[in-house]
Amino acid sequence: MATGKNTDGDLWALARAERARLAEDLANLTDEQWQHSTLCGDWTVEQVLAHLTAAASLNQRQWLRSMIGARFRADVHNQRRLDEYLGDTPAQTLQQFRAVIDSTTAPSAHTAAYLGEVLVHAQDIRQPLGLPRTPSSEALVPVAEFYASHNFTVPSQTYADGLQLRATDSSFTTGYGLLVTGPLLALVMSIAGRAAYLDQLAGPGASTLRSRVQRIPFNPSERTPGAGSVAQ
Repeated sequence: MATGKNTDGDLWALARAERARLAEDLANLTDEQWQHSTLCGDWTVEQVLAHLTAAASLNQRQWLRSMIGARFRADVHNQRRLDEYLGDTPAQTLQQFRAVIDSTTAPSAHTAAYLGEVLVHAQDIRQPLGLPRTPSSEALVPVAEFYASHNFTVPSQTYADGLQLRATDSSFTTGYGLLVTGPLLALVMSIAGRAAYLDQLAGPGASTLRSRVQRIPFNPSERTPGAGSVAQ
């Protein structure tokens, strides 16, 4: 499922590039940094990376089998898959992530959502560590478009409903209603439920978006991308 002018091939190429950049950023972390907290609930840097590896390793059949085994409890599914791809050491966890950099495996055809998984979780790691790299605008635009029009792993469409999102660092605009402005990355992360980015937003709709994110908080362990989980 392509978004805008991007084909699935384009989106997977962007995902591969962003995975490679994240692996590069994490190559020289200290043991303490690997156990640092993230924007992803209680998960550490190493655990978020293992989650990304798991997300790139399950096709639709494997995802469904795992969910059935977990009795469709997303938190149980996520924890089991995270444990499966968590290495004995951070170096091994990173090695396993590098092995899936070129992966196009996913539980469903919503490719923009899986690109979003990479972008958002990368920032879940980078922001608390103070790592300066940010995703490319080419990657952020299709994710912003998808998130504004779908509830997938997070209720991003619900967060953005009735708001116009306008980037201050690109030509990106989507939606109708109260205006929310800010850097494109901050818009994406905010409608992905990351409250740490809300202070970068302005406009008459910014307070509405803040109240929604605070009212419906993001819990990564309770959400999992998979076939049939998208509200169109």
